[in-house]
Amino acid sequence: MAKRILLVEDSPAHLQLMQDALAGRGYDLLVAEDGERALAQVRTHRPDLVLLDIVLPKVSGFQVCRQIKSDAELRAIPVIFVSSKTQEFDRYWGLKQGADGYITKPFRPEELAAEVDARLH
Repeated sequence: MAKRILLVEDSPAHLQLMQDALAGRGYDLLVAEDGERALAQVRTHRPDLVLLDIVLPKVSGFQVCRQIKSDAELRAIPVIFVSSKTQEFDRYWGLKQGADGYITKPFRPEELAAEVDARLH
């Protein structure tokens, strides 16, 4: 069975880059454009990994991560932030919220794919 990855990104261009980086690798890709939809997708589909932007409509990525990691049934799902926030504090704060990794935009497609592969294989 294919591993399921939830891509949470509100920018169509960045979403396309993420999809292109993971295309042909055998993953089942789900998409959410905002934090509320991301949480609904996580609860409904139980992805094997979440790639999560921080700046999102409705509910921030920090809040999404915190909710996932505070739920006993969901906390084992790895969450990797993929964000244009490049300050050291942002990385620190993301990891403090429970994230398992942090990739900054712009990212190299092979970097994203390698990080995902490392978490899921």
